[in-house]
Amino acid sequence: MDFTLLGQQFSLQSGLYLGLDIMLGFFLLALMRWVYSLWTSEDSTDQLAGKDNFAFGISVAASLLSLSIVLWSAAERSSSEDYLHQTIQMLVWGIVGIMLIKVGRFAHDRFVLDRLDKRKEILNRNISIALVDAASSIATAVIIRSVLLWSEGFDVQSGIALCTGFLVAQTVMLVTTRLMERRFAADNQDDSMQDVLVRGQVALAIQHGGTLLGTAFAVTGASQLLTYHPTAYVSNLLSWLFLAMVFTLLVVVMAWAAKKLILRGIDLVREVDQQHNVGVASIEMALTIGMALLLTGLVL
Repeated sequence: MDFTLLGQQFSLQSGLYLGLDIMLGFFLLALMRWVYSLWTSEDSTDQLAGKDNFAFGISVAASLLSLSIVLWSAAERSSSEDYLHQTIQMLVWGIVGIMLIKVGRFAHDRFVLDRLDKRKEILNRNISIALVDAASSIATAVIIRSVLLWSEGFDVQSGIALCTGFLVAQTVMLVTTRLMERRFAADNQDDSMQDVLVRGQVALAIQHGGTLLGTAFAVTGASQLLTYHPTAYVSNLLSWLFLAMVFTLLVVVMAWAAKKLILRGIDLVREVDQQHNVGVASIEMALTIGMALLLTGLVL
């Protein structure tokens, strides 16, 4: 039996495949929570409901949202007329997404926030570290989404392209974090941004998280200017990295100008770094992400 909805033709078979896709999404989200429990070596149910660990919940929520972004991208790039192929792609990209998010978290721990134990801090209810962890996971997923939509096909070449985008994401986030650390140290008598985050500075975490997300959208915008060449591995990597850094710089400059205009008369260093003003930090985050979205929209 066939029927039409919003101009699309549906059949019983297509409905079954759509139902399978939804069940597959549920399965992958449950798998992500299980993988997160393995990463922390803790019972997630006890952390969430028994100990009411808000930091743990924020981090888990970010992992689930990150995977949902990857699944959204996998479904979007598939042909709506080939439901079995779409289901296979969702399964493969979902598992790959879980692996990349896990690897991204490891890389962020080892190379970006290298002066602290993020897992330990989250288990110790450190909201600031959880917020930064959440921002980095979502930023990685946003860039994975842009690569999935940029690449073509469902083969080894598209997998290599995905890994290329992942490497670019981690590199740009590393450079961005180091620059923020230098700025923070210069404005706060050589104090360490990572040490301050460990001490629970939520406003700084929001500000930094906004920068990471803005960077992710900047990289997404850069992808709009690249042409996909399946076998040009080195060229793809270098082009992605160059344009990602250029767009990140543009977002930083645009965000700085927007903050000077919108938040004129407010000393951002004093309010965020010293007085822990979450409200001002939230506005900074919104402006950074907003400028990145504006830039992305302009190049579409």
